Amino acid sequence: MAVRPGALEGMVDFWRGKRVLVTGHTGFKGAWLSLWLLERGARVTGIALPPQEEPSLFTQLGLAERLEHHELDIRNGAALRRLVAETAPDIVFHLAAQALVLRSYREPEETWATNVMGTLNVLEALRALEGPVAAVMVTTDKVYENEEWEFAYRESDPLGGHDPYSASKAAVEILVSSWRRSFFSPEGRRIRVATARAGNVIGGGDWAENRILPDIARALSAGEPVRVRNPHAVRPWQHVLEPLSGYMLLAERLYLSDDPACQDAFNFGPAGGDERTVREVVEEALKHWPGRWEDASAPGAPHEAGRLALTADRARLRLGWRPRWNFATTIAETIGWYRTALEGDAPDIPALTRGCLRRFEAARAMEGGT
Repeated sequence: MAVRPGALEGMVDFWRGKRVLVTGHTGFKGAWLSLWLLERGARVTGIALPPQEEPSLFTQLGLAERLEHHELDIRNGAALRRLVAETAPDIVFHLAAQALVLRSYREPEETWATNVMGTLNVLEALRALEGPVAAVMVTTDKVYENEEWEFAYRESDPLGGHDPYSASKAAVEILVSSWRRSFFSPEGRRIRVATARAGNVIGGGDWAENRILPDIARALSAGEPVRVRNPHAVRPWQHVLEPLSGYMLLAERLYLSDDPACQDAFNFGPAGGDERTVREVVEEALKHWPGRWEDASAPGAPHEAGRLALTADRARLRLGWRPRWNFATTIAETIGWYRTALEGDAPDIPALTRGCLRRFEAARAMEGGT
């Protein structure tokens, strides 16, 4: 079902007063999403473990005081069901996960338990609700059986995964599809569920280990060279607000329409052909924060995909979604955030983050969005 681009993005007031549950709200993407929802007037409840990094964007934004904050492991199914029932959400964004590839090699059992069984617990909690409920279950661009080919992956391509993280997220896609067909069939229209697969997400406030932008920021702020593990790896880089805008648009469509075409899997990534190597990311970043980098590739290091690209045609045709910032703007916004946060004189992190959000919204408004 094709829609006019931006047609549904104009519903600025859609979120006002909506009861929204965000799992993983203490993480990088969850914090950005929670802030955006609060700015739109939503009543946000968060369920997650305590922040895993120091500093954490969640803490820097003071979100614990602005939303209903619950610290809970989603592997605790009984407690999760009770809390979801009490929240009675209109919309659910499920982001809670063990989301680091290299950590998944160290902790494969925890990765699978959190990502797969944790998601099953969320689905079962949703199944107990009266509804209507729209749920966006977030996975990753790494759910595909990566053949290292030149073509961008479509949602219909085979799922797989070399490392435990990728494989667990592919399993989540199968799990959600099964529950949708078994318990949330489009004919019932009570619980509407979709999955979202985002490209490599960057942006200010990501402080996780072994991620290229936090690594760049930490090295440059310390006056050290940036050590790059895989300079030739190609990824679909995008600012965190790009997929979040897609998740929110998808949730709106799920909530307002019983169209089965929306109850599906959706890729969210940069414009076609806008993938870049890790080296290009580093060199673009150094234009905004001078320094140097060095190749730290190590023989025998754990496997990471060499090339990955997505096509977001389904999101464009069915939702009217499209990316707003190109590669250069994405890097400039991200590095600008980090440099101000780490070198600024008593930086106001909430104001810094809201400023980025406002610029993104302005870019969308210029093209007919919100």
